[in-house]
Amino acid sequence: MSDQSMIQARKLTKVYKRGGETLRVLDELDLDIDAGGFFALMGPSGSGKTTLLNLIGGLDDATSGQLIVDGTDVAELTGSELAQWRSDNVGFVFQGFNLIPVLTALENVMLPLGLTPLSKSEQRKQAEYALELVSMSDRMKHRPRQLSGGQEQRVAIARAIATDPKLILADEPTGDLDRDSANAVLELMTKLNQELGKTILMVTHDPLAAEFATNQIHLDKGRLAEVRERGAKSGAAAAGQLGGE
Repeated sequence: MSDQSMIQARKLTKVYKRGGETLRVLDELDLDIDAGGFFALMGPSGSGKTTLLNLIGGLDDATSGQLIVDGTDVAELTGSELAQWRSDNVGFVFQGFNLIPVLTALENVMLPLGLTPLSKSEQRKQAEYALELVSMSDRMKHRPRQLSGGQEQRVAIARAIATDPKLILADEPTGDLDRDSANAVLELMTKLNQELGKTILMVTHDPLAAEFATNQIHLDKGRLAEVRERGAKSGAAAAGQLGGE
């Protein structure tokens, strides 16, 4: 694995068996993703995008092949080691936000910090800082039902970065948002990439959202179809294309 690689997949295969049918979702996929990039993972439904994201994040196991994430062979980790590795290295952002309704924004962001050795006061301070980064400091006492969809996703992103992970995995993070809210979330992810150096891998069906990424990775039938470098586009330019001001 090169010094520049965050993710390296070799002959990565994932097969599901449903009834008498065998479904080959990833088919000996070879892929390299460099550290420090913002990657849009694209392809038709069933091409293996979310499956790949789940394997990279240690949420699922590969059938065969090798997957190295930031120097770690994820398949070699035990259950407890995997949980700690995820806590230390990966932040997850989902389409459905996955916030706990009875908790405030601050309490939601503090949740992943419970796996760290930080004291409660240190956890609170770090969660407050994460909320500040996503411009949600004035909503930290609000519960999810008191927030708009865009605000909920900002809280979810704050939760994802609270432990200061190197890698952010986002599965259709703007799928449930209106265009203006989507613009704001994508601008935020661009900031996390460009200013904080986070490596971001984002599954999206939206080619306009993918314009924010520095690279586009296209899958088709579980194999790599194309990798397209786009160059770092400023968030403002992309927002203009997406209908922002």
